Amino acid sequence: MEAVPIQSENFKLGFIGAGKMAESIARGVVQSGVLPPQRISTAIHSNPSRGTAFQSLGISVYSHNTDVVDASDVIIFSVKPQVVKNVVLQLRPLLSKKKLLVSIAAGVKLKDLEEWAGHGRFIRVMPNTPSAVGMGASVMSLGGAATEQDGELVGKLFGVVGKTWKADEKLFDAVTGLSGSGPAYIYLAIEALADGGVAAGLPRELALGLASQTVLGAAAMAVQSGKHPGQLKDDVTSPGGTTIAGIHELEKNGFRGTLINAVVAAAKRSQELSKK
Repeated sequence: MEAVPIQSENFKLGFIGAGKMAESIARGVVQSGVLPPQRISTAIHSNPSRGTAFQSLGISVYSHNTDVVDASDVIIFSVKPQVVKNVVLQLRPLLSKKKLLVSIAAGVKLKDLEEWAGHGRFIRVMPNTPSAVGMGASVMSLGGAATEQDGELVGKLFGVVGKTWKADEKLFDAVTGLSGSGPAYIYLAIEALADGGVAAGLPRELALGLASQTVLGAAAMAVQSGKHPGQLKDDVTSPGGTTIAGIHELEKNGFRGTLINAVVAAAKRSQELSKK
């Protein structure tokens, strides 16, 4: 059976797996008006609180994954990587080429997803946790039978919880090391900046608020100004001033090299895990 174009004006969306990431995407889709909640569904097997979270959005909650597949044109597999194989294999008889399949399971390759599903109308997406506040960074790669129209539809779905990019799947380990793990690096930086503020005499609450807002503002300027981050850094750095004194300390302690090494180490670990 050939792939049938998904009608963007009336398609139905289903989530296999009802975790926090699925909830974030569903919430963004509903709040943005991309889809009404009546056209979205998921299934809850053991944790009633997850069902409550989706039902509060007006989303249909079933008892079985098969009901979700039957009701949906686009299906997002948002289960843990270690169980995605069993879940896809169990649902395989229902996963015709009429349905567009999407996986957000980290480290699970398209070739395996396509083999388990029995066809290549699959799109792999690597989102990150800031999707929960509409500030996510998602990268997607299209399977062999996924169309450009399919890619545009999935890009629109994930675009409501942040920004999306399309890339070759061979880059996904590096994506994982940067945007997948990157939020943790930034949280560590925020904590360290706040500790520095406390060490310099600020109350803890004020220091943490200033550190968080400073990182948020700097990121917004990097995105919106169109300037290279090096130029933005230079704009803050006066000759003989306070900022260059701080940057000097960062450079002496290998700040940039440490961040580079962190991304590379996480990417290598992602590569190792994806081979298991």
